Amino acid sequence: MNVKGKKIFVGLSGGVDSAVSAALLQSAGADVTGVFIKGWYPPGMPCTWAADRRDAMRVAAHLHIPFYTLDASAEYKKSVIDYMLAEYRAGRTPNPDVMCNKEVKFGAFYRYAKESGADAIATGHYQSGEKDQRYFLWAVPKEILKETIFPVGHMDKNHVRALAKKFNLPVAEKHDSQGVCFLGSISVEEFLKKELGTDNPAILYTLGQRVPLRGGPWYVVGKDIENKKIEVAKSRAQGARDEILFTDANWFGEPSSATRAQYRYRGVLVPGHIYDTSFVPDTPLSEVPAPGQSIVFYSSDELVGGGIIAV
Repeated sequence: MNVKGKKIFVGLSGGVDSAVSAALLQSAGADVTGVFIKGWYPPGMPCTWAADRRDAMRVAAHLHIPFYTLDASAEYKKSVIDYMLAEYRAGRTPNPDVMCNKEVKFGAFYRYAKESGADAIATGHYQSGEKDQRYFLWAVPKEILKETIFPVGHMDKNHVRALAKKFNLPVAEKHDSQGVCFLGSISVEEFLKKELGTDNPAILYTLGQRVPLRGGPWYVVGKDIENKKIEVAKSRAQGARDEILFTDANWFGEPSSATRAQYRYRGVLVPGHIYDTSFVPDTPLSEVPAPGQSIVFYSSDELVGGGIIAV
C-alpha cells in the first residue's frame, strides 16, 4: 500500500515495535494517529498498563501525532478473559493471544479506526524471522488483514532497535514485554490460581507441560478434571498419532494448498496435508497436541489459515 497521504491509525502499545512502526509510516508520508488500547486488568494484581500508556503518549508527543486511548475493556473481558477461564475449567488449553488479536487488536481497534475515518490500521507485529507472530494471527478475518500494515513485519529485532535509535524514540531502550497480551507482567499461572483456585491440578496444568516433581523431568500426558488428577510420564511421547482434528477454521488461502502445520508457538513445522477438518502429518506424531490450542497452516512460507485443536 502506498501510504503517502493516507490516514493510518497505529496501535501504540508503549513498546519499541509499534513506536518504530508509527515513525516509519510518518516518514513515508502517512497521516499517522497513535492509539493505546486499554484492556481489562485483574483487580488487585499489579499491571503495567498505566506505564505503557505513558510510554505510548511519549512516543506520540515525540512524533507530533494525535494520540487517543481506546477503552476495549469490555471486549477483553468477554472475548479473552471469560473465554480463557471457561476453556481451562473444561480441561482444554486456550490461546488467549489469538483471541486478543481477533477481538481486540484487530476487532475493536479496527472498528474504532474505520469509524474515525482511517484508511488502514497498523501494528508492530512481526511476519517472519525469529519473532514471527503469524501463529497468533490466524483467526483475524482476512478482510481486516488486507487493511492492516505491518511496517516492521519482515525486519529482525536488531534492525528495529537501530531504527528506534535513529528516530530518537523515547522507548528505544525499553525491554520487550514477556507477558500474555492482557496480563502484562502477571504470569498466567498466577492469574489462574487467583481465579480458579489451586485444588484441581487438572485445570491448572496443560498437556505436555513439565511438572516440578522429584526424579524428573515429568510431563503431563493425561488429565481427569472430575477427579482432579493428572497423569505424568517421563516423556511427552505417548504413542503415534496420525491426525489432528480441528474446528473454527479461518482461511486466507485454499486449505488444500497447506503443506505444513504448527501446533505450538515456535514449535516445529510438521509436514502433512488437510483433509476436511483433519490435518494428517506425513509421519505420525509422537505426542498429543493440547485440545483448545491453535493449529496453524502454511504453504511454503505463506500463512494459509488455522483452527482450534479438537482432539
